[in-house]
Amino acid sequence: MILLTGYWDENANLVIETSREYPDDTSSAELDAQAYRNLPEEHRQSGWACSFLVDDHSRAVQEAHVRYVREIGENGPTTIDNVWGVQVDD
Repeated sequence: MILLTGYWDENANLVIETSREYPDDTSSAELDAQAYRNLPEEHRQSGWACSFLVDDHSRAVQEAHVRYVREIGENGPTTIDNVWGVQVDD
């Protein structure tokens, strides 16, 4: 399982700041605590976190993009992966 944490920026882009792997049976409470710890203080108000049952970072980021960003529209926001330094395109 991959836990991604980040925030929504002022342009409604999803900015991913951390990516950590956890065992698939990690409790929701533990994931919530880890997500909160991973968010910098300045992004807690606009913070975002989600876990994905995948084996690697790139698949988790792609799923996040499809589930949370792409549905907003073609000319809308995008996903910025600061872990690998890339912008996600469809």
